[in-house]
Amino acid sequence: MERTESKRLSLAQKLAAIAALSALAMGFSALAGWSGTHALMINASDSLPNWAFLVESGSFPKRGDYVIFHPGHDRMTAKYFGTNPPPFAKIAVGLPGDVVTRRGADVLVNGQRIASLKPATKRGDPLEEGPLGIVPEGCIFAATSHKDGFDSRYAHIGFVCRDRLVGTGRAIL
Repeated sequence: MERTESKRLSLAQKLAAIAALSALAMGFSALAGWSGTHALMINASDSLPNWAFLVESGSFPKRGDYVIFHPGHDRMTAKYFGTNPPPFAKIAVGLPGDVVTRRGADVLVNGQRIASLKPATKRGDPLEEGPLGIVPEGCIFAATSHKDGFDSRYAHIGFVCRDRLVGTGRAIL
């Protein structure tokens, strides 16, 4: 009779398998941690040139950062975006301590023109002018230069404070 030999792993093969499983477990753990602070956002509006953003939570935005935030539940926001609107993506143009003013229809931050106000939406609903003065601590003035941007230049959005900030975004598409 022929004797069948069982194949056993050598010590080196066992150690390599343990190392591979450990690396895989660490990779999944790191990915789980990463997914707790990162997300993918699709921007459906035309107010920014990009439509896909990698969003990272946990840090306060710097000037010029893309910011992702909850727009709030104002009646105009609900009318156009639903009672549970998706997050908005805009640009942090005003930081705490900056001064927001207006010159006619132009909105300025620290004397620099950011955007212009419109009196009404494309459907004719009146738009209320947004906040003026010093951007409060923990808040930003979020806007775009797009003529139809719905952002901090209007009272319906106003200053965006930490409780509404989702995170900063990096344009990927």
